[in-house]
Amino acid sequence: MCSKIGLFPNKSTYRTGDAMPPIVAETISVENQIGQFFHNHSIGTLLRQCNIRKEKGIPMESLFQFLLALAFTGKNLFRHMEPSGSKCGIFKDVGYRLQNSVKANWGKFLLLLSTGIVINRLEALTDPSNLKVLIADDTLYLRDRSKNVELLARVHDHNTGRYHKGFRMLTMGWSDGGSFIPIQLSMLSSAKQKNCLVPMRDDLDKRTVGYKRRKDSTRKSTDLLVDMVSVAIAADISARHLLFDSWFAFPATIRKIKALEMDSICMLKDTPTIHYTFEDKKVTLKKLFTLLRKRPGCAKVLASCMVTIGDDDNGNAVAAKIVFIRHRNKKSWLAILSTDTMLTDKEIVTLYKRRWDIETFFKVAKSFLQLSMECQSRSFDAIVANATLVCCRYIMLSIGKRTTSDPRTLGTLFFSACDEIQQTSFCEVLALLLNLSVETLKTVGLSTELMLHRVAEFINQLPPVFKERLLFLLPQGEQRQLYSATYGVRIMCES
Repeated sequence: MCSKIGLFPNKSTYRTGDAMPPIVAETISVENQIGQFFHNHSIGTLLRQCNIRKEKGIPMESLFQFLLALAFTGKNLFRHMEPSGSKCGIFKDVGYRLQNSVKANWGKFLLLLSTGIVINRLEALTDPSNLKVLIADDTLYLRDRSKNVELLARVHDHNTGRYHKGFRMLTMGWSDGGSFIPIQLSMLSSAKQKNCLVPMRDDLDKRTVGYKRRKDSTRKSTDLLVDMVSVAIAADISARHLLFDSWFAFPATIRKIKALEMDSICMLKDTPTIHYTFEDKKVTLKKLFTLLRKRPGCAKVLASCMVTIGDDDNGNAVAAKIVFIRHRNKKSWLAILSTDTMLTDKEIVTLYKRRWDIETFFKVAKSFLQLSMECQSRSFDAIVANATLVCCRYIMLSIGKRTTSDPRTLGTLFFSACDEIQQTSFCEVLALLLNLSVETLKTVGLSTELMLHRVAEFINQLPPVFKERLLFLLPQGEQRQLYSATYGVRIMCES
């Protein structure tokens, strides 16, 4: 599809001696991956279900596939197409109109795509005993040089402690320990009016999904996180635990998530205003650590205890387990809370380590998939559309990685390959030794016919299961001569 609309070059445009065929092969491979991704997951049907469509001109599927493949060409939409239109027959305004649409439900599209992949494909590859989790976190979507971007805000960077212009992209994903699939995202501006630099458009229809996106962007991230969890549960995604960092670890938020029958595992920070009930006493996290008996030696888990974090809507105390672990770089400790009190200390720490999957997603999205760099539009809808495209690219790469790394996706080929793997490795080594022997004998001065005859006699003594495989691994010219010579020797020996 991409080659038809001119995104990737045609193989016939390059001569045989050019240095471009390797590059062409890579682009054709990318084209095939995107086309297969569209076909396997019915992307066109999902786009129509989410009101992402065009009235006329180039088909919606072709345009979306074109935008999805832009990051792999090293260009953005403006650089790839001239204002007067490009060779692919797409004017740049066509792509801009799609991304600026206030009727396109990008959040629903990402949810339908990701849940379909998780339920229909990845869950079958995961051991039932392996716990599936949801992971939530936010990252900066920088627009430091912008002035008139809709809902542009001053956002705080937790790592540097500085404020930047841009947005916070709140993301929730699903993980089974082998693959991470983003399922929901929300572009956050600021809940504080003083930090919002550019106001929202006032000419929007309040019934459109674009207006709802803008209203969600000014909500508190903790409230939006609870809504994301309820949407994921309604979508029948199999996950029992939600992992998040200390920025969302407030007792009120944890209690709301627990009311949705979802357990939380999160990092805690020592805040003087947050108290936990331990042995009928309300204490801070630092005070709680001093009251516990520490494990001797160089144990990684220093201590653990049961606490309560307040009452739910029915007046029942919400129990939680706090595990204190040793900080590997500092002479201090870290605390991890889990509302699933049946888990052991080791299981809590092991599950929380999966939270790093979303950090890897952010790194790949920004470094390779052009998050916050590809889209320079001032429209809030275009920014959300671009972030959704980046998530789709990551899902496609994650599925491709799982297909090549997980042997269970190879079907019956996996079982037949397991039986042949030892034979193949042995034959490869043997073929290499034979090739080296032939090259060495050539330096001695022996004729080619005599060398091939000696090698054929050696191959003739091998079992048949190795003989044919060994001939296949040799170069083509030697294959033909050795094939006739070997089976000729065999016929003579049998006669």
